[in-house]
Order: sequence, then structure tokens, then C-alpha cells
Amino acid sequence: MSDAMEAVTRAHHEEWGRVVASLTRRFGDLDIAEEAAAEAFATAVARWPADGVPPNPGAWLTTTANRKAIDRIRRESRRDDKHEEARTLYDDTPPEPPAAIEDDRLRLIFTCCHPALGTEARVALTLRMVGGLTVPEIASAFLVRETAMGQRITRAKTKIRTARIPYRVPDAEELPARVSGVLAVLFLVFNEGYLATGPDTDPVRPGLTAEAIRLTRLVRALLPEDGEVAGLLALMLLIEARNGARVSATGELVPLDQQDRGAWDAGLVAEGHRLVRERLAAGVAPGPYQILAAINAVHTSARDVRDTDWSQVVALYDQLVRIDPSPVVALNRAVAVAELDGPEVALAAVDRLEEQLDGYHAFHATRAELLRRLGLGQRSRAAYDRAIELAGNTAESAHLARRRDQLGSATPGRR
Repeated sequence: MSDAMEAVTRAHHEEWGRVVASLTRRFGDLDIAEEAAAEAFATAVARWPADGVPPNPGAWLTTTANRKAIDRIRRESRRDDKHEEARTLYDDTPPEPPAAIEDDRLRLIFTCCHPALGTEARVALTLRMVGGLTVPEIASAFLVRETAMGQRITRAKTKIRTARIPYRVPDAEELPARVSGVLAVLFLVFNEGYLATGPDTDPVRPGLTAEAIRLTRLVRALLPEDGEVAGLLALMLLIEARNGARVSATGELVPLDQQDRGAWDAGLVAEGHRLVRERLAAGVAPGPYQILAAINAVHTSARDVRDTDWSQVVALYDQLVRIDPSPVVALNRAVAVAELDGPEVALAAVDRLEEQLDGYHAFHATRAELLRRLGLGQRSRAAYDRAIELAGNTAESAHLARRRDQLGSATPGRR
């Protein structure tokens, strides 16, 4: 890939949400914003290799996208005689007073997460409009078909337009009821950066994780006493701290138990631990993000994987299962159970999840590892094959392939 094309790719990861948010603020229409942004990036693909990368790619993209949006509005006004629509979009009425936080992307998130939309629509739309994820990437995150996800996003944008959902940060009294949907969005954006689902993207997308953390910090500034906001920020920081040790020099995912813990970011670990301690000291029953942060605090407190307090990890998962009895939580709990009670007990728990998680690569990867530890090489190989088939992340696929190939033909207990 040429330097110019790498710059376009990097700009897409870093600038998409900013460009779309800026256009939404100016023109008040998500379709116009999305399409103009897409045209601006397409123009960059055509021009940057020949003209060179501009000194300020974000400003260049925003300016280009604004021109594309204006051209579209003029064309539609002439074709459909939409003079009133065009006048509205170019209205010179003074803007409303600034919201509590001056950040276009945060306003865009609250717009996309309006309660008039269903929960899944809120998350999907924000992943597309703010995070810049493609429809296939979002569909993979939701474990649904691409066509269904595309329809969901289209319906959500239509709902925003027809219901005249405002583009603003909610008032103080509205914030608590609105924040849970925003946190779900930010967590999925972070997850896509932490372990990208698309086979044609970098396995780790630090621009997305950094953006998710930045926006979560902004939400925390809005709601400093909200435990789940603090919990999500702590969770992100403790995961992000391990980022430098997660992919090997050969591009292979490095599991937690094999990571060089000296390569973890000590500053992020310390900040995450501090937030977890603050929430424990608050004496308030924790929500899911706070419990997940506490689990990660246990992992990052151990200087060596052998020092991990697995009984505490399982106890925290037991607490999490009571408030979030999802199959993915149950799968993650089984991984901890394997360390505490052995792989046979864990495998029985994992196998009970097959009907719900058969299309989820981590389910098969977990089974493969447990079967491997039990000496069931043939069944382990089949599970690795299925996990590789479903995995979209290149680094994870490389790790799974190497683990499968290490089984060899002489693995004992092949049955």
C-alpha cells in the first residue's frame, strides 16, 4: 500500500466521525452528512496519491465534504424544486447556546442514541456515523446478516429525520436516562478497535479505542457520579493498557497468559485501578461495566499469570451473571472456571452454550483450547477450524491457525 493510501486509511479511522459530526451540525441531515463524507474520502483516494497528502488531512476532508454536501443540496433543490428545504439548511438564524460540552461527536452520539430508537438501532447507527465502521463490520459485531444491519441503520436515520430528533447533548435532567445507550455504543466502538472484526482492516485499530476512551471521558465529565460511566472508563483503560503486548512482531494475537506484562502501560493500569477502587469505596451495588473493570483489575494486578486470583475472578463473574445472564458472559466465566476447577468442568459449561453461540468464533476457540487440554486432539482441531472460519481478525486467525497446527498428527487422545 502506498504512503498516500495509508494516509487515507488512517484518516478514515481518525477523522470519519469528526467529519460526519461537523456536517450534521451544519446541515442537520444524517444522510447528507454520511454521503458527503463518503464522497470526500473517495476524492482523497483519487487525489492524494497524485497530489500528495495535505498538511492537515482532517481539515481537507471536512472542507471537501462540505462542498460535496452543498453541491448535493443545490442539485436536489433544482431537480425537485426543494427551495424551502434548501433555505432551511442555509438558515442564518443564530445558533442555539452551546451545549454543556462543545464536541460535535458527543452531540452526534446522543442524537443517534435517542430513546425514540431501539437499543440495537442506536448502537448500530452510532457505530456507522461516529465510528465509521462499515455495515459488514457492524453486522459481525451484532452476529446478524449484513442486509438486516443495513436496513436497521437506514430505518434509524429515517426515524431521526421524521421525528425531528434534535442534534444536541441532553439537558442535565435527561442525562441519566440517556447515558446507558451511549455507554453501549462506546463499548462496542472500543471493542471494534481493540479486536477489529473486518478481515481487510488492521487487527488493532488504536484510533477507535482512543476515540472511545476520549468520548467516555467526556461523558464522565457530564456525569461524574455515575458509577457505570466510571466503570466503563476503567474497563477501557485496563484493556487499552495491554494493547502494546497483544500482537506479536509477526502479526499474531498474543493471549493474556502469554503477554509480556512489562510491556503494559503502567500509567493506564494505575488510572484504571484507581477508578475501580473509587467505585468500591462508594459502597453502591455495581453494574456490569464496574464488574468487568474489577475483573480486569484482578488480571492486571498479577505480576505473573500464575499469580492470578482465579477464585476472585469466578466470584466476580458469578455476580455479573446475576445481572447480565448472557451467553457471552457465561462463556467468559467458563474460561475462568477452567483455571479454578479444570477444563472438564469448564467444557461441560461451554457445551451448554452451543445453540446460542454456534456462530460466534470465540465459542469455538474456547472449546478448542479446552479440548486440547483434555488431550482430545481431533475434536480440538475441528473446533479450531470452525473458529478460524468465523474469525474476522487477522491476528486472531493467525494465532488460532498456529495453535491448530501445533496439534500435529501424533497428538494423544485423538477421538
